[in-house]
Amino acid sequence: MSTSRTDEAAGLPPGDGWPASLRRLPLVRLLVFFGVLLAGDIAVQFGRIWVIRRAPPDAAGWTSIIAALASAAVLLGIYIALVRSMERREARELAPRAIHGLAGIILGLALFSSVFGLLHLIGVAQWQGMAAHFDVAPMLAASILAAVGEELAFRGALFRILEEGFGTGTALVISAALFGLLHALNPGATVVSTAAISLEAGILLAAAYAVTRNLWFPIGLHLGWNFTEGGIFGVSVSGGHAGGGIFSVSFAGPNLLTGGKFGPEASLVAIAVCLATAIVLLALTVRSGRWISMRRDALRSPAT
Repeated sequence: MSTSRTDEAAGLPPGDGWPASLRRLPLVRLLVFFGVLLAGDIAVQFGRIWVIRRAPPDAAGWTSIIAALASAAVLLGIYIALVRSMERREARELAPRAIHGLAGIILGLALFSSVFGLLHLIGVAQWQGMAAHFDVAPMLAASILAAVGEELAFRGALFRILEEGFGTGTALVISAALFGLLHALNPGATVVSTAAISLEAGILLAAAYAVTRNLWFPIGLHLGWNFTEGGIFGVSVSGGHAGGGIFSVSFAGPNLLTGGKFGPEASLVAIAVCLATAIVLLALTVRSGRWISMRRDALRSPAT
């Protein structure tokens, strides 16, 4: 059957511009998806900042959220367009699953709250009650855009496409390592923080996608963690200044426990909590039959 007839049967427009032999190669798709999504993420970030700076001071909070939602919609549109043009299919991994998104948000909130609770128990974190002044809108906006942009690029593109050719285990290691390296450019980053992001976030978020095969779960988890960390507890998120959180908290102790200037994400406690959760999700992935072994033939373009 010809490519155009296959596309028509799937309800898609006939393929043009991308030869089938190229668009079916995982490496080609990986480079295009990852490159376009990262470039798109950088572009919308600058656009969001431009809009916020020109908004009236009394509307800056709502403007930042609206700009973040619009930017996220653009990135989702780019991803869907790439899937349709290069893979000739619908983006099933973005099928609306409100329960997955909500579960992810709740899990992210619970995980960071657990990290803070454990740090409080060992005397590293102190809670001083509600903050006198707080503004959660900027952190919510940043959390939305970071969750959507990074999950589309790293789990939707990098992990998913690598998994097709190399299996779940290899894709997990490579995508987690690159996710950590990306955050090595953040303020306050150290070797420990880079390793921490790879181990706790890179593995956990990939596991969240693997167990559901739906991107809304890791997007929700990413959003919930970031917003709880910066918007509720008001601490640094991956080295970035969080602003005013709902709670007033402080940390005192060795950097291996507090995370130093990078924030609690670089804490050994955060690594332990997130890795333990990731192991549970990966066990569920294996048990449900969603763990994919390496398929060497997937690296070659199928015969036409």
